[in-house]
Amino acid sequence: MERVMPGRSGIGGRLLAGLTFAVALTVSLPAAMAQDATPAAKDAAPAAKSDVPPLKIELNRLEPAGEACRTYMLVDNSRGPALKSLKVDLFAFDTEGVAQKRLAVELGPVQEKKTVVRLFDFAGLACPKIGRLLLNDVLACEGGDATRETCLERIEPATKTSAAFDR
Repeated sequence: MERVMPGRSGIGGRLLAGLTFAVALTVSLPAAMAQDATPAAKDAAPAAKSDVPPLKIELNRLEPAGEACRTYMLVDNSRGPALKSLKVDLFAFDTEGVAQKRLAVELGPVQEKKTVVRLFDFAGLACPKIGRLLLNDVLACEGGDATRETCLERIEPATKTSAAFDR
């Protein structure tokens, strides 16, 4: 019960009909995809990221404290929600790039729209030996809808010392 169109019977007719259908799909598919890439769709992803306020953490000062290096860390949450806890995993590298000490540090709590300074010591490590401080991970981040991952994405490291500070 096959319906035969005039001039399109047999294998050649079916092949021609299939080829016409394939060409029609090929031409209409890019046009449909282009409609999805409207300016509003292109701007949606960057807008979502810019909605997340940065959490600036600055290695502000290193000073000798006996056999340790006292570290001053400035946490600038001036544009973000309050954090009950912000625990980070830090690695201190020497001036030749070799890992020397690992330290878990609680930088919270940090009030909403507030900047705080937190101090901690790298025991047994002289300040001039520290060439780089690495924010290895966020161990805990609590407050509002914050998660470890979202806090890590928000963090913008900076330094005022001769040692680099990055993530």
